[in-house]
Amino acid sequence: MRKRVSLKSPVRENCIGLFESTGRPTLLLREEVGFYMMQTIYERPVELLQHLIRFDTTNPPGDEAECVAYINSLLTEVGFETALLARDPNRPNLIARLKGRGDAPPLLLYGHVDVVTTAGQEWTHPPFEGRVVDGYVWGRGALDMKGGVAMMLAALLRAKAEGLKPAGDIVLAIVGDEEAGGDYGAKYLVENHTEQFEGIRYAIGELGGFAMYISQRKFYPIQVAEKQFCWMKATVRGPGGHGSLPMRGGAMTRLARLLQRLDRHRLPVHITPVARQMVEAMASALPFPSGIFLRRLLNPSLTDTVLKLLGEKGRMFEALFHNTVNATMVRGGEKINVIPSEIVLALDGRLLPGYTPHDMMAELRPIIGDEVELELVRHDPGPAEPDMGLFNLLADILREADPDGLPMPLLLTGTSDARFFSRLGIQTYGYTPMNLPAEFNFAQLAHAADERIPLEAVDFGTSAIFEVLQRYEG
Repeated sequence: MRKRVSLKSPVRENCIGLFESTGRPTLLLREEVGFYMMQTIYERPVELLQHLIRFDTTNPPGDEAECVAYINSLLTEVGFETALLARDPNRPNLIARLKGRGDAPPLLLYGHVDVVTTAGQEWTHPPFEGRVVDGYVWGRGALDMKGGVAMMLAALLRAKAEGLKPAGDIVLAIVGDEEAGGDYGAKYLVENHTEQFEGIRYAIGELGGFAMYISQRKFYPIQVAEKQFCWMKATVRGPGGHGSLPMRGGAMTRLARLLQRLDRHRLPVHITPVARQMVEAMASALPFPSGIFLRRLLNPSLTDTVLKLLGEKGRMFEALFHNTVNATMVRGGEKINVIPSEIVLALDGRLLPGYTPHDMMAELRPIIGDEVELELVRHDPGPAEPDMGLFNLLADILREADPDGLPMPLLLTGTSDARFFSRLGIQTYGYTPMNLPAEFNFAQLAHAADERIPLEAVDFGTSAIFEVLQRYEG
């Protein structure tokens, strides 16, 4: 039988409800609610994600300070000691540590809170309101990667609340500037604060652990490797002149020929170890004849033929087996009535693990010819082969959480902050688990209008990451 409690003014006016705490009802006053809600936010990762989305951290310019300050307040409120480390005061990075038993090396969790622009996109719901509609949290960063940050943060706060003592310290790094090169974020930390990452061998970051479907079969790709930036500048020259006189064979014509060659020709096929593991895992799980057909991608003499036969579906595989180049920006000419004598073309090149800018330029030269001048603009190297020591633990957690899914290694065709942490000998696993429905296309929604994440996926990922903290043994 519930005992009636009589409340007298002014207590009655300030009381907003009863909450269960440590097994018994606790009276909360209005001034206590904010503190209580912060103490228990780990139980509501969806709400935590909504708060993160509401900070507009579009990069450029980033301005992650308010978002990082909010995360910092959640951590310090429950007893974490934190460090704010910044190249620019408006763009701080945060480090927090949960002490472990000392039986294993520290484990790093890291994620970025900057997001890409929404300019020119038409959204069903405003991108920075974090609305919950139709079973989804809508907003920029829901997938990339404030959703993952919310999972990591909620798991770490839960570990603190429950007094978990993991085998090794858990280090949380919240960074900015991932979407624009990392100069103010992970790159800055790695180059200027290596002491924060001493002894760390493994890290959990983006991008992987989300469900994807091939021929009705469900897979959970866990990122273990990624391609490398290899940005270049191609300069095309030709005779200039007055715009009133015909000019054939000039720089503009040569640019057109260059673009056509890039469009028509793939670079050579390379079968890297992680790409092989990916395809073999998928092929072994698919029914006949799909599995046999897919496995033919691993025969370099057949790879491009299979990609052509796959049509649009082949796009997801093409970058796994080739170094790639896309023309992205053109600069040339100053006046409409002057024929330019020089045109500069920006090339976004991506290298497979183990390959170098020299390899890229050697593969490009037969395609673009000798008349084009090539110059390397930026190369962010990564390790040639991954350290798979933590893979089985992460895969086991996903198998137990969803027996219908098959974990597999992933070679990410983009890049992440993993390339910076790899300089310190840290192997990143892209692991922000999401149990997604078959009709949900992660790749099409990340960075796009109406970016959103299922509510259940946020809870799924939070639970999986907490399991990692519990079961991590180094």
